[in-house]
Order: sequence, then C-alpha cells, then structure tokens
Amino acid sequence: MKDNIKRSIGGSYYLRSLPKGCEYCMKGSKIVIFVTGRCFAKCYYCPLSDNRKNSDIPYVDELEIKSDETILREARLIEAEGAGLTGGDPLLEFELTLKYIKLLKEGFGSKFHIHLYTTGYNLNRERADDLIKSGLDEIRFHPIGAFKDKIKLFQGSTVNIGCEIPSIPGEEEKTKKLISLLDEAGVNFININELEFSETNATELKKRGLNLKKDSVAAVEGSEETALKILEWSRRNTEKISVHYCPTWIKDGVQLKNRFLRRARNVKKLYEEVDEEGLLIRGFIQINEHHEIDEVKHMLIEEYEVPENMLEVNRSKREIYTAWYIVEELKNELEKFQIKTGIVKSYPTDDRFIVMSYYL
Repeated sequence: MKDNIKRSIGGSYYLRSLPKGCEYCMKGSKIVIFVTGRCFAKCYYCPLSDNRKNSDIPYVDELEIKSDETILREARLIEAEGAGLTGGDPLLEFELTLKYIKLLKEGFGSKFHIHLYTTGYNLNRERADDLIKSGLDEIRFHPIGAFKDKIKLFQGSTVNIGCEIPSIPGEEEKTKKLISLLDEAGVNFININELEFSETNATELKKRGLNLKKDSVAAVEGSEETALKILEWSRRNTEKISVHYCPTWIKDGVQLKNRFLRRARNVKKLYEEVDEEGLLIRGFIQINEHHEIDEVKHMLIEEYEVPENMLEVNRSKREIYTAWYIVEELKNELEKFQIKTGIVKSYPTDDRFIVMSYYL
C-alpha cells in the first residue's frame, strides 16, 4: 500500500514524514542564524538581499550578532527548541559554524535541534567528522557539483541527511531523476520550496520566462503545480525518501508569525498587548511644543488616575506610551489640550519596528 500525501500543522504538503527541522520551524521555535552571505554557487534564483549577499556580518533572526550572548538571548526570548544555520553557505565560515553549533548544544542541551544548509563545497572527511561530533542533527544539501560524495560522508552517522531545492517550472523531469537518485542513495528527505521572486533575482527569473503568480507577492507561477506533481509522482515511484513541499506563504504566515508570538509574550511591556499575528499593540500620546512632557505625565497620573507603571516616556520623540484602551478612553479629554493620541503596531523585535501607526 502506497503512502498518502499529508499536510503539516503549518499547511505544507509531505510524503512519509516531515523533516524534524521543519516541524520546529512551523512552530516558530527555531532561531535562524545567518552565518555568511558568501557562496560559490551563484544560483540565478537565489533570493538573498543585496545587503546580505557576500556579507560576512552574521545575524540571529533580525539581530546582528555582536557576541555569543546575542544568540543565547534570542534563543531564550523565543523559547527556542532549535536553530537553523544558513547563508550563503555557512561552511565557508567553517570554524564559526562549528562554534555556533557547540555554543547552542552546550547552552541548551543535546536535544536542541540544529540543522544546517550547505552546498557541501569545502566538506571533507575531517570536517564532516567535526560536524557529527559537534551534535549537528540535520544537514540539508543544495545538490550541485559532486554532492553525492558529500552525502556519503554522513551516512551511518547520527546526522539526518536531506536535500533542499526550489520547484522550477519546466524542470519536473530533472527533479524526478534527482529524487530517484537520492532515494537509492538512502537520503532521508528532500525539501522542495516554492520558487519566489525577490528584488535580487527578479531580472534573472523574468529572463527565463517566469512570472509572478496571480494574487501572490512573491511566488512564481507554475512552481506549486510542478511541486505537487512531483510529490504525487514520488508517492507512486519512491520507496523510502520523505518529500516535503513548502509554499512561500508559510515563511511569513506561519513560521515568522509563530516566532513573533513566542517572542512577544516574553518581551511585551505591561502596557502592551499581543495580537494574533504576534505584533505588539500600544497607545501613544504625542506631546506638542505647548506642553512639558513631565507635566502631561503628572496630569495622567493625578487627574486621570493612570497607573504610573502603565506609562513610559520617550523624550526624544516627545511621546508617552500606554495601553491602547487608555488612549481611546482619554482621547476626547486630551484633545481639549490639543494633544494627539494614536495606536501603534510593531514587531516584537528589539527595535520595535513599526508596522502600522495611526492617530485616533
């Protein structure tokens, strides 16, 4: 009896089993460590932004890594169960990659799940052994060059072996041949991602006759249909390999949202609330030049009985932050003093990047 195609908790499609790294990703419980933007492969469809491509500045999620504590703190704030190391190709900074794996395993224990993306470009027996000993749980090869020899370096080890590719319209037969080869080689899984447009790859994709899918801001037309055909073919023609198709919308609609929800509950201030997308909501009171900010704060506490611990002063912006429902309640009163009020939605990141701001 053939295996059935199933759907993950995030809405992606898979055959047999979902890679462990993807399970945590769907939950938003993995930090993403960007090790380096350098990569020798130069794939025409690479979506990496200009500010990260070829850069050696490492990041964890949205934060530039200034020290080991930057990584450990971010992992604690999202209550992380694992990490994905990506780039570029992280193995072009091999010692740094090894350091990050060991740091996380020592900091959070052996069950903290770590997966790594790579072309395998500079892998050899010694480096593979170092990665295995470090506790790496999962390696995901971008299958170019002599990748079959690189796969063999991890066979028989504790590392789960996979490949990851985009679903390119017109390359259905090529992908089927690859999956057959991987299945025979004993590779555990292949991830097939919906091909996406970005500012950096749009010209090259259009040169190849690829277009944006209707009602999508990033997905390539025909990519999903190609992936689903390959998934169905795999169901009928492969024996062991797990095949997973991940649409573009999962990145923001599931992974990022769930990570933001986890982070938001740990960083939100007393006056902030968290919405269903993981954004932080606060009210603001904008102080004009006719008023002193401390006088307005005093008035809020004494005359309107706002608890002091529900107020935060931002002197550089001449604003006072408080709960959204407090500014709604006081809007008409404060208008008498020509003081504007409003509501802000922001990311639960350290910089509180503003997504939406409006006056009441």
